[in-house]
Amino acid sequence: MFRIESENDGARLGLLTTAHGEIETPFFMAVGTKGTVKTLTPENLKDCGVGAIITNSLHLFLRPGLDVLEQHGGLHGFMRYPGIIFTDSGGFQMIRKGFLVRVEEDGIVFRSPYDGKKYKFTPEFSKEVQMRIGSDVAMMLDYCAEYPVSYETAKRSVILTNKWAERFPLGDSRQLSFGIVQGSIYEDLRKKSAEHLSHIDFDGYGIGGLSIGEPKEVMHRMIELTNSILPEEKPRYLMGVGSPLDIVDAVLAGVDIFDSVFPTRNGRHGTALTWSGALNLRKSEFRNDTRALDEDCSCYTCQNFTRAYLHHLLREKEILGMHLLSLHNVCFLQSFMRRLREEIEQGTLKKFREEVAKNY
Repeated sequence: MFRIESENDGARLGLLTTAHGEIETPFFMAVGTKGTVKTLTPENLKDCGVGAIITNSLHLFLRPGLDVLEQHGGLHGFMRYPGIIFTDSGGFQMIRKGFLVRVEEDGIVFRSPYDGKKYKFTPEFSKEVQMRIGSDVAMMLDYCAEYPVSYETAKRSVILTNKWAERFPLGDSRQLSFGIVQGSIYEDLRKKSAEHLSHIDFDGYGIGGLSIGEPKEVMHRMIELTNSILPEEKPRYLMGVGSPLDIVDAVLAGVDIFDSVFPTRNGRHGTALTWSGALNLRKSEFRNDTRALDEDCSCYTCQNFTRAYLHHLLREKEILGMHLLSLHNVCFLQSFMRRLREEIEQGTLKKFREEVAKNY
């Protein structure tokens, strides 16, 4: 399941084992909410070294539907992706406009944005949906409070998340199950949530309800507090964080797993992540720039196209530009995580953090 190989300055090197293979930690997952990482093929992901992605079980339940997925033997067969797949429960959609109807004591009532039909997700039903999707890791149904949020609402989110954690089915060898810590920015609530979930034998633990608008220093304080409580022998997954500096700081605090739309969303909007910092390729300064996007990157984009060409594609709103920058950004973050693991092994992560801080 999960084995810690070594540790330096609070950062951990480990190995997570799932039904679809092993992956070294810390690692970053590309986001494929609806069964696709936007503009990229499974072959692109393989070439970039993406060993795991995360999809959303609520979205997939609504479309294409469980019957379609089961006809293909599950999501792996449907999207032709051979790697590890995590599924989020859909709890995060509580803060997305158009999905939430109401929160009840035993679950969440969602509305389909496609036809307006209502569905009730309980912890048990959420697990059933994720089992039928066939993911390798299922996230528990949680109450994700928006930010900013009142103390009383955050308290209710913790109380219900804790109750739902007790009901989320565990122990199936085909699929790992992760709990999710909530509590917004309130230290006592974060502590209460982490302590309660720590007594439930999840295969790993997500840190939820962060990176949704709160100050960075508050986010990192909540991460450190949560990780000081969660079981050391279990993997820790910081949900929704993908910027290089935030990743390094979280790894130094003991986080093992990350996901975010950060690389693909930035790519579609013209921003490239490079070893020297972020570049906005829409700027006119790149019109005559014949250099590779990042001379230290071996991805398809960097090996074949100039900054001037990428600038041209973006200015003309060509889909190829979005694809090439998304491809580069996903490849870059995989290279970044490999470098980060090397720095942990060598005991030089804090020095690497200084380098990243200068560029990001």
